[in-house]
Formats: sequence, structure tokens, C-alpha cells
Amino acid sequence: MSEVYSTEELIKILADERRACINGERLNLAASASGSPLLDRFLKPDGIQKFSAYRDFKAAVHRYQQQHQVSGIVWRQLTMNGKTLRYPAIDDQLVALSSDLEILKAAKASLLAFWYSVAQDMDLYLSINSGKDYRRTWLDEIGAIAKRTEWASLSVHGNSTFLEIILQLGWGKPEEASYKRGWPLSGSEYIHAVHPGKRPIC
Repeated sequence: MSEVYSTEELIKILADERRACINGERLNLAASASGSPLLDRFLKPDGIQKFSAYRDFKAAVHRYQQQHQVSGIVWRQLTMNGKTLRYPAIDDQLVALSSDLEILKAAKASLLAFWYSVAQDMDLYLSINSGKDYRRTWLDEIGAIAKRTEWASLSVHGNSTFLEIILQLGWGKPEEASYKRGWPLSGSEYIHAVHPGKRPIC
């Protein structure tokens, strides 16, 4: 029986394949941008062929994950204001198994508690219009969003002069929750915490 690839090995395989596709080493020669010969004349075929080749390979890896029950979870660690949180997240290139979703759901409370503690003195903004704009929000509204979502994730952007902590509150499949790809079965709301008087930039 052949050995099953681990989560870390699949992440490396996908990174190597992505690099090969970007470098033009892999092309899907049958791919076209729109299916319309007239419109396709104005688009770069090699870019579409590179993207399509990687998309097809990634779909094959996702099928492998499901078939062999290889988790899509990576463990991240975040330290802020002297507090450290180790939490699960789905790798950007992998999919979540049913068991992964249970792990994410179980981690939601501790992740929210950490976020509340590090963002308590910051201005909060809700991402609207598919991330093109932001609306000032308050803790009670975030609490209501948190109650109707299943899992959470965190990301931090910035440096010594600007800090932005983004809380993603999601439901359904994490790989389909961004950009309304799986709406309405999967989706997410993003809350941006920034220093008082600042506006989100991510």
C-alpha cells in the first residue's frame, strides 16, 4: 500500500506546481478565456492556460484530500500584547474535511476571546460591498454576527506605525467562504480592528 501524503506535503506539492504553472512549465492548451473566439483574441492565452493548469491540478489534490481524508488544517500562532494564541486554520490552497470543520468550530470561542482582548481599545469596521468599503461597527453587532456564524479565523497586517487585525467570522466551507464563492451555503463577515482614528487598508 502506498504512503498517503501529509497536509504539509500537499501544501509543498501545490506550491511547486503553482510555481511551475506561473513559469509556463505547465499549460492547459485546451483552456480558453470565454469560449468566444472573437473575445478570446483580445485575451492572453498563455495566462489563461497557466491559470487553468493550476486550477485543474489543485482540484485533483482536493479530490485526493477527500479520498484519503488528509486534513486541510494548519496550526498558526499569534502573539499580541503579551498574549499568545495557537489556533487552527484551513490552508489557502486546501479544502476542509468534515472533521476539520469540527475542529474550527471548537476553536471559535477561544479565538474570539483572544480577539476581543487584543482589539478592545481599537476602532472596529465591518467590511461591506465585497470588501470594497467599510462601515464603523460596535461590539454588540459583532456579537450578533458571531452567534450566527460557525467558525472564526484571524489575520494581522501592519507594522510599528499601522496595525490592522482582521477577524473572519464564517459559516460553511472555509475554502468557499471568501468572495461569496459558495454563497449562501458558505460565506463570511470580516471585522477590521485598527488604532483609533485610522481606517482599514486591507
